[in-house]
Amino acid sequence: MRSSTLRTRKSHKRSGTARAAAAVVAGAMALTLTACGGDDDNGGGGGGGNETGDSAASVQLPKLDGQKLEVAAVWTGPEQDNFTKVLDEFEKRTGAEVSYVPTGNNTSTFLGTKIQGGKPPNVAFLPQVGVLHQFADKGWVKPLGAEVQAQLDKNFSTGWKDLGAYKNKQYGVYAKAANKSLIWYNTAAFEAAGITEEPKTWDEFVQTAQTLSDAGSPAVSVAGQDGWTLTDWFENVYLSQAGPEKYDQLAKHEIKWTDPSVKEALTTLAQLWGKDELIAGGRAGALRTEFPKSVTNTFSGDTPSGMVFEADFVAANINADTKAKIGTDAKVFPFPAVGDQSPVVSGGDVAVALKDDKASQALLTFLASTDAAEIWAAQGGFISPNKEMDQETYKDDVARDIAKALIAAGDDFRFDMSDQAPAAFGGTQGQGEWKALQDFLKTPSDVAGAQQALEAAAAKAYQG
Repeated sequence: MRSSTLRTRKSHKRSGTARAAAAVVAGAMALTLTACGGDDDNGGGGGGGNETGDSAASVQLPKLDGQKLEVAAVWTGPEQDNFTKVLDEFEKRTGAEVSYVPTGNNTSTFLGTKIQGGKPPNVAFLPQVGVLHQFADKGWVKPLGAEVQAQLDKNFSTGWKDLGAYKNKQYGVYAKAANKSLIWYNTAAFEAAGITEEPKTWDEFVQTAQTLSDAGSPAVSVAGQDGWTLTDWFENVYLSQAGPEKYDQLAKHEIKWTDPSVKEALTTLAQLWGKDELIAGGRAGALRTEFPKSVTNTFSGDTPSGMVFEADFVAANINADTKAKIGTDAKVFPFPAVGDQSPVVSGGDVAVALKDDKASQALLTFLASTDAAEIWAAQGGFISPNKEMDQETYKDDVARDIAKALIAAGDDFRFDMSDQAPAAFGGTQGQGEWKALQDFLKTPSDVAGAQQALEAAAAKAYQG
């Protein structure tokens, strides 16, 4: 999640372009991991520009003096702080007053309650395509105006535009994207264990974890309390092992979760999850670990973990919550290949208008612009599918090269599977895929039971 969701976009084959993107990610990381994470200055974004004319601004915005807007998204902590810089600039340029409210992990429930109560926020970021479709069917989201569409057409590829569209109407702007196929590691822990090479295959990854454990380091920090992270684990293993065609079929529930390919992926995950000594705090500890804690567990404290899995936004937590420097203390490598090649799973947060007014459309116009993307990129822990933004505004070389790989992939990518599902299955805390995979983390020997639970929840959600 955290980025991502259900959609009916055309299936893209993971052909040479995607393989090239994977190669770019791997090569770029190899070239840039000696770079430091950059200074702590909040750069980027330019000064005030609106329709009165500032040549430094690439997007024209209306005057909204005194108008109040509310924006809702899942982000808290450093991710919220970084996004606030974007909102601050919007206020400066328009005169509007913007307040931010975090939705919690159950975004659809939070927003649904606000909408039904007659008090929706102006703009919301939906971390799931499925929620966008559900809200559109209910008439809760408003189509984009001409000014937003113009920025979207100028700055985004067809694939990212398609993700924000539904039934031939454009509803959303994918202002924030994620590469969800990354393993971050503590270089000191690797050095202490005598590990000199980054693992490239799943077998090598499990062996690396064992080496770390044998050397006395907690091997892998798993954020099991947040079920969305477990779906990301599964999706990367499944995409690499079963392949893109099966991935697309499972995402649409065209094959059942009792399929042998799912059994194979869960059995593979159990090679790691089934060994308590390879998981920081064991399985019980992982089920009590939230995502931010999984990052701090890896890069701070007296006995830090060796590795943590998650997307590029891990960098925001490293920068804000630890003293580790990206590129020296904290490095990153692509999710290991389970099948023939490493997986490339992307995600994203789509900004939509829940009110039909000038101010909401103005904020979406700004979010679709290069100006907003560059301000956000300068904070760190963020990448954008905005292909026209200045790549030099990224806070560090690692983020810059991850973003370049995303742009190089064009429209040929695989989107987060759970985020393509109905929210009841793929995007709700305590139920559906999140709960089934948490139960599997607790008892990874019960592959058949996990499959049955996943299929029962999916069948109910997809029929709803």
